Amino acid sequence: MTLDDLRGVSRSVTEPMAEIVERLGLTPNMLSVLSLCFSFLAFVFYYISASDQRMLLGAAIMVMLNGLADAVDGALARRMGHADQRGDFLDHVIDRYSDVLLLSGIIFAGYIGWEIGYLAVVGVLVTSYIGTQAQAVNLRRCYGGMLGRADRLVFLIIATLANALYPHRIEGLQILGWMVLITMILSHITAVQRFVYIWTRLGR
Repeated sequence: MTLDDLRGVSRSVTEPMAEIVERLGLTPNMLSVLSLCFSFLAFVFYYISASDQRMLLGAAIMVMLNGLADAVDGALARRMGHADQRGDFLDHVIDRYSDVLLLSGIIFAGYIGWEIGYLAVVGVLVTSYIGTQAQAVNLRRCYGGMLGRADRLVFLIIATLANALYPHRIEGLQILGWMVLITMILSHITAVQRFVYIWTRLGR
């Protein structure tokens, strides 16, 4: 089970936060754009961390804020009665850009070779694409598999903080490098899992 399967449980946290955000006058789309800004700042912090590992703390905070904004925007949309296709479309487009930015910051900083980094980005994008493509064939959106987006963000935050505390190489890679490598493997496994699940459902 992935953390994406706990969306119902997470509402006990996001709903109260959505109430606070609403009082601040923010809209769901504004939160979505804000999440993109956080991911861009995380990219910058990761890139700078190549010469100053202390920047990883800033990167971890930005990833947390990105995930938080992404989680609350949906709750805010439901609360304000603004849950529509345009908002959902914007949210998914921004999520994909955020995914690319977060991984690219680590890759550009040199924590992992571009070949593995490229495959990790492809795996993440294909996993998300297959999950949402289920709707195009009249099935429910698929969040299953070994590594959903929520899992990746938690994994990334933990790896970032761990790398800040222990910036040494382990078998040739720092912790963030291993994180990207593992993400690459698990994301492609997840893509296959989602493909098989959807393909099987279509055959019924």
